[in-house]
Formats: sequence, structure tokens, C-alpha cells
Amino acid sequence: MNAKTFLITGGAGFIGSAVVRELIRNTSHRVINVDKLTYAGNLESLASVDASERYTFEKADICDSAALQRIFTAHQPDVVMHLAAESHVDRSIDGPADFIQTNIVGTAVLLEAARSYWKALQAQNATKAKAFRFHHISTDEVYGDLEGTSDLFTEETPYAPSSPYSASKASSDHLVRAWQRTYALPTLVTNCSNNYGPYHFPEKLIPLMILNALAGKPLPVYGDGQQIRDWLYVEDHARALIKVATEGSVGETYNIGGHNEQTNLHVVEAICEILDELVPSETLGVRGEGNTSNPSQAQRSPLTTYKDLITFVTDRPGHDVRYAIDASKIERELGWVPQETFETGLRKTIQWYLDNETWWKRVQDGSYQGERLGVHV
Repeated sequence: MNAKTFLITGGAGFIGSAVVRELIRNTSHRVINVDKLTYAGNLESLASVDASERYTFEKADICDSAALQRIFTAHQPDVVMHLAAESHVDRSIDGPADFIQTNIVGTAVLLEAARSYWKALQAQNATKAKAFRFHHISTDEVYGDLEGTSDLFTEETPYAPSSPYSASKASSDHLVRAWQRTYALPTLVTNCSNNYGPYHFPEKLIPLMILNALAGKPLPVYGDGQQIRDWLYVEDHARALIKVATEGSVGETYNIGGHNEQTNLHVVEAICEILDELVPSETLGVRGEGNTSNPSQAQRSPLTTYKDLITFVTDRPGHDVRYAIDASKIERELGWVPQETFETGLRKTIQWYLDNETWWKRVQDGSYQGERLGVHV
């Protein structure tokens, strides 16, 4: 395959940085990382590849049309992979405006910048224009939730978003498809299940549970913990996205899932079991109720297992009960299947956090300190 130039929005984020690392380490493609560097954007996640001559970082907001026009003109991308988004449901409950601005308005601005660039290419380089792709990365949350335990989200499942976050992503999906139908912009859309893995911002379930457990803090489980999610290891997802961007059919949607349905409670318990093995809980000494950096504020009682820290809390407003992806189309048409099971991926993830304390402590030194979000409605 000829080397291409990928313009990746949100490349300093969790999934975006995984895509950048995969492209630089395991392909010959060139990468232009466009990121605003909000709280969830972290260039330290790209330290292993940022010295590559095939990697360029551009700090820019996708809502800034002039900046995008400059970047497209300067770098002449072959593929746009659009991952920049506000992505945390609880934050969208507390403040939906940022989600509307970035996820909807930002996508519209990016689409217009890409369309203008692509139209110019048609006059200047017809071969490059024909090969150009705009790949929009979305979520399974646009489908709402599933009843029962047997149904799966397919590419034809009607949209029924439940949260401000999922509604904003549904809106952006519709914009991308409209630009393809109205303007013939060569777009593709993927909808993925819950991602997890290295470099995950610690407000999300799996890293939050790992780091709270290591700190002896409570492990908050919403409601009864029986909400079901399909878990996808982020490096599997990165490989799938690159395959869709380079081999997928224009106008098509591909669902990407890990074939790993788990209840939230089981996820937390599995984390505890692995930590019991790798970092025995008696080394913590106390059971923390808050910040254990001040032992006088901790409730002193020995831990026999990290599961002792599990605490059931009031459920999230509008919490979807079950997500589950049917990923048979991408397997059938593009030959992608996940390499990691939930068990292997979770163990790799926990070990990564144990081995990379410097990374996550620097993240925690910022604006997010492990507090619960999305409860002030």
C-alpha cells in the first residue's frame, strides 16, 4: 500500500493517540495530529512516537475554520480521521453546551474544510481526489439501549440517543452522512463500543476503578451495577479504524465491537481480582473514604480484598441499560476481528497503569481529581 497522509483530529486523546501510535509504529503512513489539547488531550501519550519524521502536531480547534484551511493546504491529507469530541456522558449532563459546540458545530466546520479542500483537489489532482476519504468515528451510544440480553446493535439500528453526549454524536453522524449524500464527499462512519486500555483518562470506569483501588478510595458502582457494555481494547479499535479508512467502502457504516459483554459490576470485580493478585490489598493498610493522602481522614479498617471498596451509589440520570455491538459486517467485508479478549485486555490495562504511575499522576495533578460528575441535575 502506498504511504498516505492521515489528518487525525483529536489525536492527543485516548483513542486518537492509539491510532497515531499504531500508524507510526506499524505502517509507513504520515500523521498530522490536530488537537485543541483540552483536559483530555495529552501529548505525553505520544511521547514514544513524537520524534518520528512522519509525525506532525498542529494545535488547533476544529471549530476554527481558518486554522483548518491552513492545515489542509499545508499538509495535503489523503485521509481525515475525525476523532475530536467531548466524550464523557457525566460531563455532558453537567454541561451540554461544550458537547454541542465541539461535537456538532466542530464536525460541521471540519466537513466544510474537508469539502473545500477536496473540491480543489478535483481540479488539481484527480487521482488524489478520488482516493480521498473522510472517516468519522462515533459511538454505539447513538443507538440508545437494548432491551433483553439477545439483541445487538447493527448498522441499521435506528438512532435513539439518551444523553446530551450521545445526542451530540448522533447529530454529527447525521451531518457526515448528509455531506456524503448532498455533496458526494467520500465519507465513512464507524460506531464503536466502550473502549479501554493504556492512556485512558481516569474519569472513565476502568481507569477510575484501578486508580481509586490503588489509592484505597471507594469504588462507586452506579445503581445495581447490572448495566451491560461491550468492551473493546483500544489497540484493537485503532487497527480496525485504519482498516476502515484504507479499505472501507465510501458511504458505508461499520460497527466495531469487542465481543465482550460485561456488567459494570463484573468489570469492577474483575479489576479487583487482578489487583488482589498483582498488588495485594493489605499493602494499603487502610480503607480510604476520600483522599488517603491524609490518613487521619481515612476510615481505618484492613482490606482483605479490593472488593471491600465497592460502594453502590445513586444511578446516573438516563443511564442506558445495555449496549452490544454486532461487528459481523466489518469481519465479513474487511476481515477485522479483535485480538484481545476482555480478560487479556484488562490484565494488560491494569499492568500498564501499574507500570506508568508517572503518566497518570501527572494527569491527576490537573483539573480532574477522581470526583463524581453528572449528578447535579
